[in-house]
Amino acid sequence: MSRRLHRTGGALALLCLPFTLLAAPADADLPGATLAGLIEWAETRNPELAVAGHELDAAEAMVGSADALPDPSFSIEWRDIDADRLTLDPSRVGSTKYTFAQTFPLWGKRGLQADIARAEAERARRQRSSVSVELRARLSAAHAERWQVRELLRLNAEQRSLLRDLERIATARYADGLTAQSDAIRAQTERTQLEAERVRLEAERRRLGAQLNALLGRRPDAPLADPVALSPLPAPAGFDGLQPRLLAANPRLAAQAAAVEAAGHTRELALAKRLPDVTFGVSPVQRGSRLDGWEVMLAINIPLDQDARRADVQASAARLAAAEAGQVALALELQQSLAGTLAAYEAAGEQEHLLRTRLRPQAEAALRSALAGYRSGRDDFTTLLEAERQTRSARAEHLRAQVEQRLRVAELERLVGEPL
Repeated sequence: MSRRLHRTGGALALLCLPFTLLAAPADADLPGATLAGLIEWAETRNPELAVAGHELDAAEAMVGSADALPDPSFSIEWRDIDADRLTLDPSRVGSTKYTFAQTFPLWGKRGLQADIARAEAERARRQRSSVSVELRARLSAAHAERWQVRELLRLNAEQRSLLRDLERIATARYADGLTAQSDAIRAQTERTQLEAERVRLEAERRRLGAQLNALLGRRPDAPLADPVALSPLPAPAGFDGLQPRLLAANPRLAAQAAAVEAAGHTRELALAKRLPDVTFGVSPVQRGSRLDGWEVMLAINIPLDQDARRADVQASAARLAAAEAGQVALALELQQSLAGTLAAYEAAGEQEHLLRTRLRPQAEAALRSALAGYRSGRDDFTTLLEAERQTRSARAEHLRAQVEQRLRVAELERLVGEPL
């Protein structure tokens, strides 16, 4: 029986092996490990980007029909109807005229309508680019913040392990009568505070995961891969000429420029609508059961209500002025944001350098010295705990400075409209 069970178990293991091999890559395929993978995933799944894409498709579809002629008209006239024999039979009335008419807008109205449609399509295209750039910046920020939480959790675990060691040392020294019992209790208290911080960090990790999943078009609790590393910082040359690049490539500015162009064409169209259009018609005439002749018609509409047309011109001129003012205001706002973000990036870089080269090594050296001094009895436990706190704070601040640099790079790329 045992041999049979052994063979059965081995067979089941072999049967399960392919499923295990198939399921194994699932975690590796999860998004979240790298920023490039997040961007690639979001480009095809982000709902906001999909909305902007559909709006672009709609605007581009309107370009093809914007300069189309108005629908033609068709009319029938029954003439010389006998009052004693009322009928609509064309062969039993005096004559029947069939009129085919087509209105032709003049003064470049159709071309202006096409220009407006093309400007609106360009605006939609730039708005989609703006959504894409904004999405990339938000993904960059989310990736950096998730990496920061992961590293803070790792630091938290290391410090809790260190405090357990300190507690054991304090307990041993208390047993030897070399220190007070309060040292071990204070180590326990410090570790409990770190446990509370761990709970907060775990909640923050879940919040950031839900936020990232929303950008990826996934349910909030969908699993994510842990971030592997921070994205590298751009080379110094990537920061050259940021203001001219912003004015040339920012998609929001480009969309506003397209809005100004559309408003200008709309004003020109409002002016053109004060002038008349013509309608040309042709009419075959039927008498009895035969075609008896042809008539040709030319009509001109008379734009009598000039007050309404003047109001349209004034409204379109005001909208053009508003669009131009909005373009100037947006350019100033973006340049101000660029200057502030660049200053924040430089400050974060200086802070990271100071923490990495001076404060963090000094704090770690102080901790090693305090630990050796406590073991030998030269330093008290208060000095050791303070050194541990300073080391923890320096390492955490170094992590935050690194992430702050990436957040400012993401903001700079959003403003410039392209990777640095």
